[in-house]
Amino acid sequence: MYKVLVIEDDVMMSDMLSMYLSEEGYSVAQAYRADDGIKLAAEFGPDLVLLDLMLPDLDGMEVCAVIRKRSNVPIMILSMKSEVSERVQALKAGADDYMCKPFSMHEMTARVEALIRRSQTTISEAVLQAAATNEALDDLDPIQLDFERRLLLVRGQLVETTFSEYELMKLFLAYPGKVFSREELINTIRGFDSFVTDRAIDVHIVNLRKKIEQNPKEPRLIRTVWGFGYKYTADHSTIGR
Repeated sequence: MYKVLVIEDDVMMSDMLSMYLSEEGYSVAQAYRADDGIKLAAEFGPDLVLLDLMLPDLDGMEVCAVIRKRSNVPIMILSMKSEVSERVQALKAGADDYMCKPFSMHEMTARVEALIRRSQTTISEAVLQAAATNEALDDLDPIQLDFERRLLLVRGQLVETTFSEYELMKLFLAYPGKVFSREELINTIRGFDSFVTDRAIDVHIVNLRKKIEQNPKEPRLIRTVWGFGYKYTADHSTIGR
């Protein structure tokens, strides 16, 4: 079930959006203030955010920019403003779509479906592209994943992992060099690890380093980005072999 976060201070509008989306089979979380919306964007792990521009505590454009810095989740702006300049500003802030109020609920749900579908397709294509690129690398690649058998091979040796460790490693290998915040890593394994927290992520990383690094005390593969999160920096990695 896909999840949608609605950040809208108009309670009646928020409830209406939630009702329509729930009827379409989505799991919906609601926030009536910007600060609550930003918090839920990290904790709820939505597949899409519906964001009103006129919020009581912070401008919607700023909320959009904050969420975009932390996540690639699709964001659809909902606004009374129909000026082209507003749409351009929203896109610059990181929005993926813009709907002017009042709008058709039927059109809204259709756009939500299209944005989520496009987002999921982009993620799948990125993984497949990484796999195709890495197929050309030699057998000396330090880390390999076999999707079908969910195996982690470290320098040719089979290493046991937990479900959460495997999912984190799969994400790292799909986007080598990308810096992931702890919130993004939490969202990756949420549902598999019900009590996942920032501290739990750090523990998973420590355990992964013990399994894949030649010297876990001086990690060369999974690097810490102080004050933000982690990134995978190996020159060679293979997915889907």
